Amino acid sequence: MLQALGLGPAEEAIYTALLARPAASAPELVRQTGLTEAEATRVLLDLAARGLVVSAAGAGGGVAEPDGGGPGPHTARYRLAPPSVALAPFLVEQRNALHRAETALSMLSEQYRTTAGHSAGSVVEPVVGVEQVAHRFHQLQRGAQRELLVFLIGRPIAVPREDTDASESSALERGVDFRVVAARDYLDGPEVASDMRAAMTAGLQLRLVDSLPLKMVVADRERAMVPLDTADAGGEPGAIVVYRSGLLTALVHLFEKEWVQARPLYPATTGVRVEPVGERRPTEGELEVLALLLAGISDRRAASQLGLSIRTVERRTRRLMDLAGADSRLQLGWHAARAGWL
Repeated sequence: MLQALGLGPAEEAIYTALLARPAASAPELVRQTGLTEAEATRVLLDLAARGLVVSAAGAGGGVAEPDGGGPGPHTARYRLAPPSVALAPFLVEQRNALHRAETALSMLSEQYRTTAGHSAGSVVEPVVGVEQVAHRFHQLQRGAQRELLVFLIGRPIAVPREDTDASESSALERGVDFRVVAARDYLDGPEVASDMRAAMTAGLQLRLVDSLPLKMVVADRERAMVPLDTADAGGEPGAIVVYRSGLLTALVHLFEKEWVQARPLYPATTGVRVEPVGERRPTEGELEVLALLLAGISDRRAASQLGLSIRTVERRTRRLMDLAGADSRLQLGWHAARAGWL
């Protein structure tokens, strides 16, 4: 846990051991952590220098030094400094480092795409081999910050269904707007319906169509991945990664067209169910959002009042507009009044 803040395994072992007691000396911590006494002493002195522990006998965080009569570092007792104070600077530094890394990645990616020598590769990047395809697929899902658009068809080849669960869950936990259109044959796989039910309960939106022209995943409308059909040729699985271009715009447009025409699915007791035409009405949660929007309240204020994330409010608003066939919120209000939703 603390290694994420820059502490090593030995430092985390000592820090965790001190959590369970008011104060301890190096010999006492040796018995609890399995470190040598010399290593435990070194770690304690290092943690004290960094302000994470203080001498139990001192008030200012100084470390006891041998002076001929007082305790030396082997017999000095240490206690933790308050974690909320001592660890906060480490957390800030890790956040700053992550921000710098994201900025560097963005700059490098942009430079790569604009370099004359990579003009062709700046639009389409081929990926060949099971491991490479799976790696880039997980990169797209785990790197998405705002939105994921997915087409699902038939049996997975390069990326097994069970391998997508972790990155899918991570995206939903981050609040990514996750929309999936699945071909009917995709739900025929074993345990797919129960897996999709769990994902939908976590926030994934799923719709069903009879057929789709291709598989794909689009991340933040900046990158897409489309598998290549090489099974008939007996070759390795392959895919292309598509960057911002007219081709990517066309893929997003294709998704939105299929999304509007697809049938919404909802969690059921044993899996998922298709929404009958007669049930195409807003849910109670969507009606709560609608009432606030018609009162002139912004999405952000509505999210705050309902205890939801702003992305959840936007997701519910979009479904309301889909149900109403509305292109604007003004049309949504007119349809809601006409249909007697409120």
